[in-house]
Amino acid sequence: MPGARRTARPVRVVAIIGCALRRGLPACGCGPADLVAAPRPEGFRPGGRGRPPAPESASCLRPRPALARPPRRSAQYPDALALPASDLGQGPDGPSTRTLQEIRSVLKRSITRAQARDKVKRNVVLLCEVPQGRTGRPSKSLTLAQAEALLEAAKTASLHAYIVVSLLTGARTEELRPLTWAHVDLDDDPPSIRVWRSVRAGGETKTKKSRRTLALPQRCVDVLRDHQAQQEQIRKDAGDRWQDNDLVFPSRVGTQADASHVRRSFRKVVAAAGLNPDDWTPRELRHSFVSLLSDAGLPIEQISRLVGHSGDGNHRDGLPEADPAGHRAWC
Repeated sequence: MPGARRTARPVRVVAIIGCALRRGLPACGCGPADLVAAPRPEGFRPGGRGRPPAPESASCLRPRPALARPPRRSAQYPDALALPASDLGQGPDGPSTRTLQEIRSVLKRSITRAQARDKVKRNVVLLCEVPQGRTGRPSKSLTLAQAEALLEAAKTASLHAYIVVSLLTGARTEELRPLTWAHVDLDDDPPSIRVWRSVRAGGETKTKKSRRTLALPQRCVDVLRDHQAQQEQIRKDAGDRWQDNDLVFPSRVGTQADASHVRRSFRKVVAAAGLNPDDWTPRELRHSFVSLLSDAGLPIEQISRLVGHSGDGNHRDGLPEADPAGHRAWC
């Protein structure tokens, strides 16, 4: 019967544990050195019912190598092993709080599935709290003077168009890397880009509100026209190695640019602008876009719609409702 098979394994486990206890092993707190070969009680058959008995020289418990030192116990929780702080996410080398949350979620779902199959009786993960993990890198933004210096230093860099579009539109780096020329309309009135894709799984944007169409300031239009002409020359130089993916910001052979390559090129521009390259990443161009518009007095609701955050009515006729005059004047 199916029910009989489900109860057979726990009965055997209890029998083996009872056998070990009858042999004199401690019920708790025993280390690997305690689990050594020992003679079996008379009549004990490790093979179980229906299986041939094991040879007389075999042991019901396999020996394990002894540890270099016994595991430490926590003073507050004597039944739990005292792990290093980094293993609990409480050190500079530990995982982030988000990573710890995902680990707990995976464990909880796994044990929940085991519960549904009568493998376990309770989900012990529900008794655990997520500890505070490693603190993330604080967000910051460029000042107006720093932004102007960065744009000036980027004029001779291969990442010039990428930096200008990112800083003046607030698009995410994950949205610009897969951007194609088919989603760029430089001859429309007004010119615009359609931020409809990202490098995430399935090409979906971060949220539904992130799928948006943005009007381009004139500075972005001029830079993108020059960038398109330069890309045609790069295509000719690459020859047969070029892979035509219609990307606006591809690699030197036409493939999608890797995030690490973008960061490396961006740090060179940051250093040329007189800033510390270790303090800035491409994502802070988006933060700077929000900060500069806020300093110019643009309402946060309009900024939120431009950058694709949650809000009421993200689009009007396919373009953002906000028309930041101060943003265009600065661009």
